[in-house]
Amino acid sequence: MELHPSTMDSLQEEQRYLKRRVKGCTLDVHPTEKALVVQYEVEATVLGQLGDPMVGERKECQKIVRLKSLNAHTDTSSLARKVVEECRLIHPSKLHEVEQLLFYLQNRKQSNDNQERKRISPRDLTPYAGVELDEVASINNIDEYVELLYEDVQEKIRGATLIYQLARNPDNLEELIQNETALGALARVLREDWKQSVDLATTITYVFFCFSSLSQFHGLVTHFKIGALCMNIIEHELKRYDLWQDELQKKKKAYEEFSENQNLKKEHEKSFRKYQSLLTKQEMLLRVALCLLLNLAEDTRTELKMRNKNIVHMLVKILDREDEELLLLVVVFLKKLSIFLENKNDMAETFAVEKLARLVPCELEELLSATLRLLLNLSFDTSLRSQMVQAGLVPRLCSLLADEGQRQLSMCILYHISMDDRFKSVFADTGCIPQLMEMVFDCGEEKLEVELISLCINLAANKSNAQIICEGNGLKKLMKRAVKLKDVLVMKMIRNLSQHNGPTKSLFKKHVGDLAAQISDEAAEEFVIECLGTLANLTIPNLDWALVLEEYKLVPYLKERLKPGSAEDDLILEVVIMIGTVSMDDSCAAMLANSGIIPALIELLNAQQEDDEFVCQIVYVFYQMVFHEATRDVIVKDTQAPAYLIDLMHDTNAEIRKVCDNTLDIIAEYDEEWGKKIQTEKFRWYNGQWLEMVENRQMDEAGDHFMYGEDGESFIRNGDILEGPDLFYSADGIISADGAISPDFYTDFQNFELGQTGYLSSVSEQFVPADRPISAYGFRPDEQFFSAYSTASRFLQHVKLPFTSN
Repeated sequence: MELHPSTMDSLQEEQRYLKRRVKGCTLDVHPTEKALVVQYEVEATVLGQLGDPMVGERKECQKIVRLKSLNAHTDTSSLARKVVEECRLIHPSKLHEVEQLLFYLQNRKQSNDNQERKRISPRDLTPYAGVELDEVASINNIDEYVELLYEDVQEKIRGATLIYQLARNPDNLEELIQNETALGALARVLREDWKQSVDLATTITYVFFCFSSLSQFHGLVTHFKIGALCMNIIEHELKRYDLWQDELQKKKKAYEEFSENQNLKKEHEKSFRKYQSLLTKQEMLLRVALCLLLNLAEDTRTELKMRNKNIVHMLVKILDREDEELLLLVVVFLKKLSIFLENKNDMAETFAVEKLARLVPCELEELLSATLRLLLNLSFDTSLRSQMVQAGLVPRLCSLLADEGQRQLSMCILYHISMDDRFKSVFADTGCIPQLMEMVFDCGEEKLEVELISLCINLAANKSNAQIICEGNGLKKLMKRAVKLKDVLVMKMIRNLSQHNGPTKSLFKKHVGDLAAQISDEAAEEFVIECLGTLANLTIPNLDWALVLEEYKLVPYLKERLKPGSAEDDLILEVVIMIGTVSMDDSCAAMLANSGIIPALIELLNAQQEDDEFVCQIVYVFYQMVFHEATRDVIVKDTQAPAYLIDLMHDTNAEIRKVCDNTLDIIAEYDEEWGKKIQTEKFRWYNGQWLEMVENRQMDEAGDHFMYGEDGESFIRNGDILEGPDLFYSADGIISADGAISPDFYTDFQNFELGQTGYLSSVSEQFVPADRPISAYGFRPDEQFFSAYSTASRFLQHVKLPFTSN
């Protein structure tokens, strides 16, 4: 079409009297995409007849320059020159600035949250063939489109499609919302006719989905109850899918049984093609319905209504599909729901983890990222972590450690799994431990990522993993990094490695000096705690602890730190545990005893008597001291430690009772006087109820004469009731009603089982040395503890000592 000459002249005249100029161009990087943002200002001026400016206007503008070819191997200098050449808004003088911004974009870690955080908009979904028309909709013809909704199904689809074209443009939504007739008609047709045509249901749902993409229109969608209708549509479509699957399986089975029948083969192929066509349309309907529900779920009250209609069960069922766009939508929806306990429990009941496991890894990066984020949310639950291990997710996640984009998410999930002792050994067979160690050593002197070192710390607590970690020069490199950088977390990992008996612990013999050298007042307290804990774990035979204490002058430091309040409780506790370890050596025990450590421990015991961990470890030190002849006299004769042990003999903590009993057994064998006191106290404890009854029993007047003998002396003495020898000599009444225990048995028991002092004649023959008491790093309350008096005590507990009138 050609323009009239007069029109051409008018356009040239307009250009002559309108002047535009670009000013103030600034550059920045896009916050989420690989793109440059160009900010500039356009100044438009209208000139008069003589060329003088008459009217001026300024407008701020923005242009986004997307860099699709930018990757880790791109030459940023060449790309910067190309950007400056093609974008006229950027002046050549800004070439260096463009290059710097491109370098920043090249090295910036890409966030995978963007797809999930933004609300899904109409342009995010690709329309299918049934929605596209050659006709272009106009907002002025909206009434004509509404009239089509009252015709047959095909006309309804055409009318709905034209309205959808209008709704895709956000500028038309305000005008459409004023047309209640159009929206009411759409809602009515969807409610009444959605089962008749998938295309019709999909198209109308698309229209309301456009409104749901903006929060201010959620009330409109809720008013027409579109959310509840979408739930019904999804439920119905899932049932239809199951029917299709059953029918297809039947025809496939019939074809396989009669493979020579060509008619059955053709029927099966025809059914399969029809199934694929129906499946494509159904998945489009499911996508748009779920997008609408996901947008509405911004309101937690609406989300709760969806949960009450089993939205989680529906979503988990859709996880069996193959369409990646639909799967991405479902996983994102499940991730949003997973932050609530009830939804998480529903996912556990429906075994969602097993279905998610097949998506790790997958080709679509957005789907993989969303799946990992969902698994991360679910991994906070112990039972779901167990399902992850059973589904074989550990090796799958380990394979993603090489993918820089998914490494952090994978490592976080693996960290949660490694928190459970049952699953630590699974990592030994995956081959990920050498990979993790390589990542640690590649950091050089840079700070390690928290997720990486935390996972390594957990894995080091398993014996099999520890052996793999220490292979080659693993332990040597870790020690070098920890000592050089004073890295507390690496030292914590080394401490976990040191707790395993066998070849792993033997490797630490070369590093005892390096660890001991770190213990000083100048070093950071957290670092010293880990070094002390590591040394305390080194129960290595033939290790000369006395030489270590003397060479590094540790005795004064240990004694000083035993004072209550001298440091944090964690540090003081590690000092006590360290003293218990070195006291296993005779010469070290003597050195510590002579330095005045024992009174300091007793003082600390008084100060920390409410803390079971402190009490248990201090009592273990006493046990080590009395176990050695060189220090036994100091404990028994020069301190009040035995008295404290007797008080703790019946502590509520099983570990404390165990160590106390073992220590008191040795003291009772060594010192006769303390042996009697220990026997008496044990008798009091096991027969406390009977003794209390004897001392406090009040007889009524009718029975007063039973309380006195023939000489008028009261059976209830004013002194200690245990001082009465008749309690032990009289056999009358000892025999129980069923005759199970006789006086002869009790006499034999005394003659053969007990010595003259009443305790076991040779504790050394029956005594089994106590292991280190279980610390806060591992408590086993079900472990049987050793007591040399257990047999006698159980016997005395069942002996009844009644009154006699003879």
